[in-house]
Amino acid sequence: MPTYQYACADCGHQFEVFQSFSEASLTTCPECKGEVRKVYSAVGVVFKGSGFYKTDSAKSTKSETTPAPAPVVAPAPAPKSD
Repeated sequence: MPTYQYACADCGHQFEVFQSFSEASLTTCPECKGEVRKVYSAVGVVFKGSGFYKTDSAKSTKSETTPAPAPVVAPAPAPKSD
């Protein structure tokens, strides 16, 4: 169940509430009965599994791809004389 942070616009009281996604947001402060608003902050994200580590996509010191060879141009045929 998510934890939501609220702050009162009147008295400045800040508090956290455990609410399900389906519950309506709070509108009144429990301290002064003033208007509250949700406080949004940065969320810590943890990626698990392969592909999320620095070593998974690190470039090696040696190039793993070889450049394509230059195309070989064949000499043009000599014109025929009749």
